[in-house]
Amino acid sequence: MIVIVGAGQAAAQLVLSLRQGGYKEPIRMIGDEPYAPYQRPPLSKKFLAERPPAATLYFRPEKFWPEQGVTADYGVAVESIDRASRRVTFQGGQAEYATLFLSTGTRARPLPVPGADLRGVFSLRKIDDVRALRAPMDAAKHIVIVGGGYIGLEVAAVARSEGRDVTVLEAEDRVMKRVTSPVISEFMQNFHRSRGVDIRLGARLAAIEGDGKVAQVRLTGGAALPADLALLAVGAKPNDDLAAAAGLACEDGIVVDEHGRTDDPTIYAAGDCTRFPSRRYGRKLRLECVQNAIDQAKAVAAAILGKPQAYDPVPWFWSDQYELKLQMAGLSDGYDDATTVGDVAAVRFSVEYRRNGKLIAVDAVNDGRAYMSGRKRIAEETGAAS
Repeated sequence: MIVIVGAGQAAAQLVLSLRQGGYKEPIRMIGDEPYAPYQRPPLSKKFLAERPPAATLYFRPEKFWPEQGVTADYGVAVESIDRASRRVTFQGGQAEYATLFLSTGTRARPLPVPGADLRGVFSLRKIDDVRALRAPMDAAKHIVIVGGGYIGLEVAAVARSEGRDVTVLEAEDRVMKRVTSPVISEFMQNFHRSRGVDIRLGARLAAIEGDGKVAQVRLTGGAALPADLALLAVGAKPNDDLAAAAGLACEDGIVVDEHGRTDDPTIYAAGDCTRFPSRRYGRKLRLECVQNAIDQAKAVAAAILGKPQAYDPVPWFWSDQYELKLQMAGLSDGYDDATTVGDVAAVRFSVEYRRNGKLIAVDAVNDGRAYMSGRKRIAEETGAAS
């Protein structure tokens, strides 16, 4: 039996790929959320704004998985892995495995500041986080978002579109600094500011203050900002604790090879929780994106089916903010040349990043053609299959 720990994108893809590949053995899927496998990217965008039922996010109707011969346990946390007996222990029972697949994802990175546990302070990683956030957000006039990355800016766009006062606190000197260039950062900052978002750069949070509930946030310089609600969006940590406790190699993520195999040949992993080798980029990567969850799970399925295919992708990402669609292909860190193509003022342009003359990444704003062309050229110029 294959036991899958986690019930997200990678888990769903593994089941689909195995069954499509002719795998007939039983599969058990154990997820710690009370939901069938669902899409996460809409949580900070359309799902937050439109408040549809949870089932609208499902990859397949809930009945699909048992029809595929999957025993699904939802709302159940796996507590330990016994590699010697090939058994996982979870709330209420145990399951033996021939092959174990870990797709445990990430959790919100905590921010160790006074007041982080006050009512009205939230993070956003899953359906129940959105449900907890939505009613207080409806009642809030002043919202403070700590972190100017994807989630922080996407929630800022939703909140500002609803007419709320929004302040984004970014500790770095520009938003999205970890994932893009100054050109894109400056464009996004200016666009949000034009919509009325107060973006404060180099702003570090000292404390969240209030009598049982957040009332204001205080910065390290002493300034205080009113806040009816605070969202902490300062990144994610891989859920590799279970793997580490079982003695598997972890380096800010479960270490796997190009087939998604851990240092235990019976255990595989895929998705946001893993760190894998990339010849394309010359280092180990941990990627938090849909592409990685899908394609790495396909590689694991191929290995389990005895048809191994090395995984070395051109990563892709996207973000919807207001009427902007930001699409990103490749990884731009380490570039030595950045060229802007198109008209920034017309809000339709791209930035191409090169290292030693080779195209390694493209960021495109409202330009799907540049994005698709970029993905293809990156694959060709970095010398590996996409």
